[in-house]
Amino acid sequence: MSEVDSDESDVRRAVVLDYLAHGLSDGRRRYQQSPAGYALGVDDFTLYEVAFDETARITIGTRVVVEPQEERDVVEDCRPVEYERLSSGAQSELEYVIHDLIEEDEERFVDFYNEAQPITLRLHQLNLLPGIGKKLRNTVLDERKRKPFESFKELEERVSGLHDPGDVLANRILEELRDEDLKYRTFVGREQ
Repeated sequence: MSEVDSDESDVRRAVVLDYLAHGLSDGRRRYQQSPAGYALGVDDFTLYEVAFDETARITIGTRVVVEPQEERDVVEDCRPVEYERLSSGAQSELEYVIHDLIEEDEERFVDFYNEAQPITLRLHQLNLLPGIGKKLRNTVLDERKRKPFESFKELEERVSGLHDPGDVLANRILEELRDEDLKYRTFVGREQ
């Protein structure tokens, strides 16, 4: 692996969820603030509050570099933020961005169904997904033993009762983002 490859793997990107040209509303006068907004980490679904360079042309959906600092181009500063602190615009955009990220990297998320493991003796990672109980979990486990899944379409065809597996994952990711007290986290805030 070359030095460029290793540097590229350390770069963390995020998708802009909301862009506020006059900054965040925190009681200061709006005209004194630089542009800001909120973004979602591409790999680990971390939510960020971001300060943008004043000359940058940013729109919702723009991909930006958030880490490392020396690689940032349009981001002046960023920090992780909780779901409740997001603007209403960012909250409403979040679900669409998550669906897009899952669709763009389908192989990664199909691999979750292929590689999910037990968490405890009684709880499996698949059971954390909304709508997946013991019977559906066992069907997924049996089918993946026969042959690993290669796409969401194949998952739907081979596992009766599992409808829109990408949407199931998106709902779990949203749950992990919204609920600070969730005991088990599979997707949010974990290095991939």
